[in-house]
Amino acid sequence: MKMRETMQNRKILYILLAILVSIVFWIFVDMFGNNGSYFSKEITITDVPITYTGEDDLADRGLMLVDDGTTATVDVTLSGARTTLAHIGREDLRVTADLTDVTGSGTQTISLDVSFLDSDFSNGLIQRRSPSRATVNISELYSKTVDIICEVVGNVADGYSAGELQLSQDTLEIRGQQGDVDAVSYVLVTLDIGEDAMETVSQSLEFSYYDADGQLLDSAGMHPTVDTVEATLPVFVIKELTLTVNFVESAGARVSNLSYEIFPLTITVSGDAGLLRDIDTINLGDLDLLNLLGSGANRHTFPIIIPEGCENLSGVTRATLTVEFVDMSRAQVTTENFSYVNLPDGKQAEIVTQQMTVSIFGTASDVAAVAGGDVTVVADLSNYSGASGTYTVPATIQVDTAGDVGVSGTYNIQVTISDAEEAPADEPSEPNPPGE
Repeated sequence: MKMRETMQNRKILYILLAILVSIVFWIFVDMFGNNGSYFSKEITITDVPITYTGEDDLADRGLMLVDDGTTATVDVTLSGARTTLAHIGREDLRVTADLTDVTGSGTQTISLDVSFLDSDFSNGLIQRRSPSRATVNISELYSKTVDIICEVVGNVADGYSAGELQLSQDTLEIRGQQGDVDAVSYVLVTLDIGEDAMETVSQSLEFSYYDADGQLLDSAGMHPTVDTVEATLPVFVIKELTLTVNFVESAGARVSNLSYEIFPLTITVSGDAGLLRDIDTINLGDLDLLNLLGSGANRHTFPIIIPEGCENLSGVTRATLTVEFVDMSRAQVTTENFSYVNLPDGKQAEIVTQQMTVSIFGTASDVAAVAGGDVTVVADLSNYSGASGTYTVPATIQVDTAGDVGVSGTYNIQVTISDAEEAPADEPSEPNPPGE
C-alpha cells in the first residue's frame, strides 16, 4: 500500500518538473532562440488618449481647441520580447500634443509625442502610431463678461462685526465656444471665514459657473482671463480704549503726589480686529511735572489721535486733563557748603562765594527735613583749563537727605582760578578741597 502511494507521489513530482522544464525552455527559446536574441513580437495598443498641452497659451492668443474634429486617441504599435510586451498596457503609455506653436484658427495637424510613464520600458519598443500626426480643430474664442457673486459662509465672534466685502474685481471675462459661454449667467465664489472669526479674512477664490436658473455648469471649455479673485472680509471689533498721559517726573515732582482727572477717561473705537487686539490705551502726550510748580490746578487740552484705520465712535476729538499736586511745599534754604569738580591739571581754585540761598520744593515733610548743612553748591570747572582770574561759574545743587526734594532756579558762584604752585620738596602738598 505504501509503495503505491510512493509511486503516485513520484509521478506527480515528475509531472511538475516536466512543466517547469518546459516553461524554462520556452522562455530560453523566446529570449535566445533567434541566433542568441529574443524572438520579436508586435502588439498594437488601441485608443490611447491624447493629452493636449499649451491650451492656456492658445487662449492668450484668442484661440481655443474644439473637441469636434480633433483627434482624441491614437493606436500605438510596439515591438519587443513577448515577456516584456506582456507587461505593457494602455495605462503605461503617454501621448501628448503641444499647442504652443499653433497661431491661427482652422483644421491643422501637429506632431505627437509617445513615451512610457514607467522608465523601465525603453522608448525603442515604440514602432509607430496611427495616425502619425494629430488633427486639431482650432477656433477663435468667444468672450463674455459676467458678474462675480461672492457667498460668505461662517460667522464672526461675539463682540466683533464684519465690514463690507471687498473683491479684487466685480466682473469676469470668460472665453470659449459661444454655446458654452452664452450659457453662463454669473460666476460664484465662496469665502469661508470659519467659526468665530476674530480678524480680517483674505483668500484667493476659484470660480464656479452658473446659468440663469442657478444651475451649476461644467467648467470644461471655460477660459477665464484670471484664474482666481481676491476676496477680503474686514472683521472689526468695537473696543473701549483708556486715555492716558505720560507724566515726566523729576526730583520732588512725582506722579505719586498728583491728583489728576482726564475727561473723557475712555473713548469707543471700531477698527480691524487684528490691529486693535493688543491696544488698550491711547497716549495723549507728555507732560513735564516741573511745569506745574508754583500753580494750583492746571488744565491741559490734548487732541485724541486714534490708531490709523480705526473709527472714533464716541465722536470726541479732544480730551481735557485737570492736574495738581496734592502736597507741594516750597522753601528757601541758606547754605555755606561749596565745592567744585573737574579742576584742570596745573590749576588751583578758590571759591569766593561764601553763602547762598537755594529754592527747594517737595512734600511738606520732605522740605521741612532739609537744613542748610544738607545742601551743597557744586561748580564744574571742566571748561576753564586755560583760564586765570575770577569767574562766575554755573553750579548745581546737591541735597543730601532721605527725602525726595527738587531744586528750582539757576545758580552761579564766584571762583578764582590760577596756576598751581609747586610745593617744596620737603613739604607735602596741600590736599584738594572737598569734591576736587
